[in-house]
Amino acid sequence: MNNLHLAQAACLTALTFAASTVLAHGSGATPAAADNTARQIVFPDTPGYQTLVVDLHTHSVFSDGHVWPKIRVEEALRDGLDGMAVTEHLEFQPHLADIPHPDRNRAYEVTLDAAANTELLVIPGTEITRGDPAGHINAIFITDANQMLNVAEPPTDPNDIRGYYDAASAWPVQNAVDAAHAQGAFIFWNHPYWEMQTPDGIARIKPFHEDNARAGKLHGIEIANGQDYSAEAHQIALDHGLVMLGVSDVHDLIDWDYPPAAAQHRPVNLLMSRERSVAGIREALFAGRTLVWFRNLLIGRAAELDAMLGASLQVAAARYRPGTQVLDITLRNDSDAQFHLRNLTDMTFMDHGQDLLVPANASLRFSAKPGVNPGPIELKFSVQNALVAPRTPATITLRVTPAA
Repeated sequence: MNNLHLAQAACLTALTFAASTVLAHGSGATPAAADNTARQIVFPDTPGYQTLVVDLHTHSVFSDGHVWPKIRVEEALRDGLDGMAVTEHLEFQPHLADIPHPDRNRAYEVTLDAAANTELLVIPGTEITRGDPAGHINAIFITDANQMLNVAEPPTDPNDIRGYYDAASAWPVQNAVDAAHAQGAFIFWNHPYWEMQTPDGIARIKPFHEDNARAGKLHGIEIANGQDYSAEAHQIALDHGLVMLGVSDVHDLIDWDYPPAAAQHRPVNLLMSRERSVAGIREALFAGRTLVWFRNLLIGRAAELDAMLGASLQVAAARYRPGTQVLDITLRNDSDAQFHLRNLTDMTFMDHGQDLLVPANASLRFSAKPGVNPGPIELKFSVQNALVAPRTPATITLRVTPAA
């Protein structure tokens, strides 16, 4: 396929975005995206850190995806992402006959070029693709994807997809992991509950992953991928000190998987970063300062969840009704999460049961009955859609000081 045909194909794909006001070409930088405020994923910064929204697992036509990398950049901008990783399969190359690319860094280079006039941070990466016991493994912040691929005897027919995969997979997977580690990569285990390799859908850690985690060569695990969350993978992360990842693993148009009209969003990580840069993303990941945002679930360790909940939920106003001991309280939510709060105190509410639903990017007014209490009171809630462990919600205590 020549460059003209590639450009035409990318243009046609871009036109499937009904709301797009620009045409995308096969190469070059992406114009600034139109205002898509309602679609964007936004969470507040936490004390000492910027909150960066990243998707660390994506695909294009350079492996088994179905769009040109420039479309991935446009989608990321529309979703308000700060960063995305390019993670094409090394060994599985169904488009190799049409898009030959002996340099496996090419997808990253094209994506970086497309993002040149934007603020999107593009992270180099790749996907090491095997069957059991390794499964699929992403390596990001790499310097050369070619060092993770060794095809001693490739098939002569570029359409022999299975033959190429088998030839590439003959190289020991540990060699590929070692090569990624030598480049300082952040390495994580992809969809360990994938039914194609785990028919019962239950993630179980194997000696291969345990040994690499112990050796510092496996740093994270996907607990949410696409439409799925795995409680078992979540527990593996806690048991083995692995960073929790939430990713789209997108292959088609992002709108097909997460229709904007249905108010859906891709799974992402919310990183607590010291700076808005690729280096800042890398440091935050290795430090484990991250949360998974999946559907309306926030998932992470207590320190990060506490920081995000504290930054998101504020008591905006509190005043006793004249001549009563009924306290009207307004909670403000500065995040994209609709928080489900369950009352853990002894007091009851006038206009709600035990549960409050605080809308995203909005406020909720409710009325508590603390009795005779002229000073500050504390409201303790469990946050039902913020998980510190499988089936274990985080808690938050809000200090309420009634106005005089």
